[in-house]
Amino acid sequence: MQTTKPSSKMFLDIVEELKLMIKAEGITVGDKLPSERVLAERLQVGRSTIREALRSLELLGLIETRRGEGTFLADFKKHQLVEVLSTFIMQQPNAEVDVKRTRVIHERAAIIEICTDSRKRDLPVWRSLLLKIADEGTVLREDIMREMIVATDNRLSLKVWFLLKQYSKVPYDEMTSEKEHGMLIALLENIISGHGPEAIESYDCWIQVIEGVE
Repeated sequence: MQTTKPSSKMFLDIVEELKLMIKAEGITVGDKLPSERVLAERLQVGRSTIREALRSLELLGLIETRRGEGTFLADFKKHQLVEVLSTFIMQQPNAEVDVKRTRVIHERAAIIEICTDSRKRDLPVWRSLLLKIADEGTVLREDIMREMIVATDNRLSLKVWFLLKQYSKVPYDEMTSEKEHGMLIALLENIISGHGPEAIESYDCWIQVIEGVE
């Protein structure tokens, strides 16, 4: 029987390992990926963790699942939504302010949706993020917010969020600082507990810090 160690490999680490495996093995568009069972054995994690990682990659348009056939590497270049919206945004006056406000609305809505859905609150990723902060003392900011958008199970929402993130210039590509950790822990714990207003309050405080708002 396979013995898994949930604390040794965080959910987000599995996503990264899958991406590295695809690159290292030369898997190209249209190629079939190994089964959940095989991936779980190779990466030494539980199948539920593999399933969540694959779901994230599918929402990003990087893989596609065909019923009865398996999971295949997708052609992400076929998705033209980002390019279309980019052109629209760049032509609008006051675009940067509007994009920032829209991104925040988008993120707050995702948090509320998770807090009101017991299945989404129970996803292992929230505890994985808490463990990563505790064990490593930092986490990539984008990992936190991206997983909240992914948890809504809305592929369009995820693609729009990536675009809004890019044009609002929020520093999500940086690692979290010690100053942020109390807010993030409160945010994640409130999500797990389903405390929507408290989660939003923690989110608002966090965003003000990383955007440099006094």
